[in-house]
Amino acid sequence: MHLDQQNETSVTEFLLLGFGTLPDLQTLLFLLFLVIYVATMSGNILIVLLVVADPHLHTPMYFFLGKLSCLEICYSSTILPQLLVGLLTGDRAISFSGCLTQLYFFGSLVATECLLLSAMSYDRYVAICHPLHYTTRMRGRAWLQLAGGSWLGGFLGNAITTLSVSQLSFCDHNTIDHFFCDLIPLVKLSCDDPQLMETVASMLCLIFPLVPFLLTVTSYICIITTILRIPSTRGRQKVFSTCSSHLIVVTIYYGTLLIVYMFPTTDLLGNFKKVLSVAYTVLTPLANPLLYSLRNKEVKEALRKVSRKFILQ
Repeated sequence: MHLDQQNETSVTEFLLLGFGTLPDLQTLLFLLFLVIYVATMSGNILIVLLVVADPHLHTPMYFFLGKLSCLEICYSSTILPQLLVGLLTGDRAISFSGCLTQLYFFGSLVATECLLLSAMSYDRYVAICHPLHYTTRMRGRAWLQLAGGSWLGGFLGNAITTLSVSQLSFCDHNTIDHFFCDLIPLVKLSCDDPQLMETVASMLCLIFPLVPFLLTVTSYICIITTILRIPSTRGRQKVFSTCSSHLIVVTIYYGTLLIVYMFPTTDLLGNFKKVLSVAYTVLTPLANPLLYSLRNKEVKEALRKVSRKFILQ
């Protein structure tokens, strides 16, 4: 086969298998994911509005929380509408360009979330380990630099991956065993060596989140060490409460993300990985506003104020 023929992409669209192996549950899954999507959008939009409206929440921690909620809104909207249409109509086809677009935005938002979670852990590290320097280190300009750098780094970094995938050749097989265009299931369909491509894709997926993950872990090691030095139990609980919600989110997000991309996909692990993918793509954006609002006094107080204003009106 000539090189120009090998690089030619004959596949014009892909079929997302999704949850097609569960035909009797399509309606139930549609209703479930629709409720999750509406709840995710409502919860994260509410967090953004509260952070903007309440002056007491104009601090670095809530600034990052607002940016995280904005990211989750984009994150969910990249995957769930396509999934809902497929479950409702049975049409799971997505064009080649549409698949690459979804891959680019999804991968960029994953990388951005890793960087943003790292920035949030750094904020908590400075607040707990260096409280006297917190005001000087976390000025308004620093907030913008960390948040802007997270978004810019995520989108620029994933452009390399998406560009590489666009150069692959896809010949006959066009069924993606997933509910969205993810990197590893997509490159496995390539005419090139699928095992080699999956290995390369797994390495890329691990390299990009690896640095922010290590920074986050380092921050929390320092945070936990500082907390354990506090003599009173009440003092330790009070300080730990300021970062417990973020720690839960980080654990769930990175835990599922690393399992999905760290191990090669086998027949046994295929469906298990798909379930884990639901955890970090669908459930984490839903859990974030719940964790940060239910476990946070300032957010609950801001919500009470807004509720009183609406009741009085």
